[in-house]
Amino acid sequence: MHQWHANERRAPPPWLKLARDDFRSYLRFLGRNNISRAAIQLRFSALRSFYKFLVRRGKIDASPIKNIVMPKQGRRLPQFLTIQQMNDLLDAPLKELGVARLAKAGETDEAPFLRDVAILETIYSCGLRVSELCGLLAQDMNWSEEMVRVRGKGKKERMVPIGAKALVAIQSYWSQLPVLPASDAPVFFADAQKQSAMYPRLVQLRLKRYLGLCGLDPQLTPHKLRHSYATHMLDAGADLRSVQELLGHAHLVTTQVYTHVTTDRLKKAYDAAHPRA
Repeated sequence: MHQWHANERRAPPPWLKLARDDFRSYLRFLGRNNISRAAIQLRFSALRSFYKFLVRRGKIDASPIKNIVMPKQGRRLPQFLTIQQMNDLLDAPLKELGVARLAKAGETDEAPFLRDVAILETIYSCGLRVSELCGLLAQDMNWSEEMVRVRGKGKKERMVPIGAKALVAIQSYWSQLPVLPASDAPVFFADAQKQSAMYPRLVQLRLKRYLGLCGLDPQLTPHKLRHSYATHMLDAGADLRSVQELLGHAHLVTTQVYTHVTTDRLKKAYDAAHPRA
């Protein structure tokens, strides 16, 4: 603001005398210079705090920034994996297990690899947040109904379908444990001997490894698997309300961001394929 005023008005800003129109001019200047919405918000947040201070000290009667409308933050579209990339990722732990078996001539502990298969399958099968995955207990699994109880944000519970492949993967993992988990024990262990629950950071580190093995961006987070779940569901014809319930979103607008992804892909396919696009 100081630099802009000095350049535009050939004088330092008289902070106590600036009016709303001065800040509107400054806002237009920032917009013309392609300053990001976040950067504009940050600048005006500092100015807003400064003028609140002046009002409290009795230097001015009211803030000249009050009620100036800021540009809305653009909604970033979620990143997601294609179905083929997702399949490659789901296969990665077993491929790594095969390599480990060859290297150690049959002395490999298979449980961590089978656990990682089950974790990836479960996140993708149920669209879980990583905190929800780590909070799953054995008693939350309804094997006969192929459903799982999930504890989401705000301690809200929801029942989510879980696919047969994810259930088989969990059973394969449990078959390698010293004892089957008790009903109040975690579904996934960070350390099976100590019976300690899986935690988000370890999930992220294991995912990072498998993404690298697949030639995918290792910076992708476990939450991107949830994005992939939602995008693939909508692509396949699932209705928005159902996906909202499955994801545990409180508001439909949160889920609607995925429709922008699928619509954008449809437009690109149309433009590429239609002879008169």
